[in-house]
Amino acid sequence: MVIESAKPLIALLAPVAGALLVMLSRKTPNLRETWSFLASAFMFGVIVSMVPNVLGGATLHYTLFNLLPHLSISLRADAFSMVFALVASFLWMVAVFYSMGYMRGLAEHAQTRFNAAFALALFGAIGVAFADNFLTLYLFYEVVSVVTYPLVAHHQDTEGYESGKKYILYLTTTAKGLVLPAMILIYVLTGSLDFANNVSTGILPAGLNHTLVTVLYIFCLLGFAKNGIMPLHHWLPSAMVAPTPVSALLHAVAVVKVGVFSTTRVMLYVFGVNTMDALNLGIPTAYFVSFTVIVASVIALSKDNLKARLAYSTISQLSYIILGVALLTPSGIQGGLVHIANHAFSKITLFFCAGAIYVACRKKDISEMSGLGRSMPFTFAAFAIASLSMIGAPPVAGFVTKWYLLLGALQAHQIGIIVVLLGSTLLNVAYFAPVTFKAFFGKRPAGEDAAGIHEAPLAMVIPLMLTALISVLLGIYPDFIMQFVKAVTG
Repeated sequence: MVIESAKPLIALLAPVAGALLVMLSRKTPNLRETWSFLASAFMFGVIVSMVPNVLGGATLHYTLFNLLPHLSISLRADAFSMVFALVASFLWMVAVFYSMGYMRGLAEHAQTRFNAAFALALFGAIGVAFADNFLTLYLFYEVVSVVTYPLVAHHQDTEGYESGKKYILYLTTTAKGLVLPAMILIYVLTGSLDFANNVSTGILPAGLNHTLVTVLYIFCLLGFAKNGIMPLHHWLPSAMVAPTPVSALLHAVAVVKVGVFSTTRVMLYVFGVNTMDALNLGIPTAYFVSFTVIVASVIALSKDNLKARLAYSTISQLSYIILGVALLTPSGIQGGLVHIANHAFSKITLFFCAGAIYVACRKKDISEMSGLGRSMPFTFAAFAIASLSMIGAPPVAGFVTKWYLLLGALQAHQIGIIVVLLGSTLLNVAYFAPVTFKAFFGKRPAGEDAAGIHEAPLAMVIPLMLTALISVLLGIYPDFIMQFVKAVTG
């Protein structure tokens, strides 16, 4: 059932209004941050109001305008949309609160620009989530690339500009060079870019040249470079020069999730499970991204800088989502899609902790963090919880992901994928466990004053404790998110 509703549009316009109000309030910091929080809370409320309809089997639809026959800029809220939209809108509220403590704690410059760009990044992300067709998704995907550039280059130094240039170059050239021509050809072949109504059929008609369909698929898989698949991943570690709230936003919500959401939306709703299975596109994709899962984890082991280690962890973890969908089994797809939410809460917690550590004692490297857990117990407890989620240990959210991925691999009779999942879990332990162990049980460097180190401001500690708690709740009570995920696979 399709319900014509303006709610997706209203949710989409909330961050735009927030950005405008932030800029108008640039001389009043408290009011500026208030507008950011109210805009995020309003957007989350609108998205929550759609939940009963979507869980009832309905799709909310709104057309902005038509361009050509069967080609429009239009929005839809379905079960697949809601997995991403609910997470992104909720975490924007939390990130706004956290960024107040971080940006003011470090007396960062250009805080008005930062907050406005932050809001516009969510505008792009929610636009991707609610895209009704390939064209709408592509346009909002590009919006995210453009509006997040000021966040990556925020410090306006040589390193920031170089990282920003690499960031925008990677993301726009891959989208324009691969996704755009693939999208145009798909429209020529099918006469439409509207997403299918279910994940089985896709929109490509039977009888198309198999080689052509395979090439289109590869262009879409690699063209959405925000998904972090190697070798098109180099932009992601470089973006770590940005302030930590930006890193948290990039790695948990607005950029990388836009990449994997776009990739999996096109895999399931343009190509479809049946076509991918018939052309043997699924399992080769699963093994292809398995390379990223393993290699990124190995590289993470070599990084002493905490944010760099988390960046390579993100590259690895993102590929779990694509791997699960590529298995083309119900449990595999469910495991991949639920990881959109599970990874978001856990990874934003880890980056929040990294920022809190830096604000509290200006430490960035893991080798400098011995004994810090005794001075910052809440921060490192949250880090430990989120680490367990990334590892896939019960009862935290990541365990649900690993469980469904393993079931999906068994359903697909892919022992090799099971080996990859188990191997990556061991690597997760290897690069996360030493951080927590060193913090709580390591010996503090000689001459360092323990009394001078304490927890970061409450505006930072409360959000990271909240997201850590939710990671646990998603592991113990996964049913809410799984309702949407299971609705996708029918």
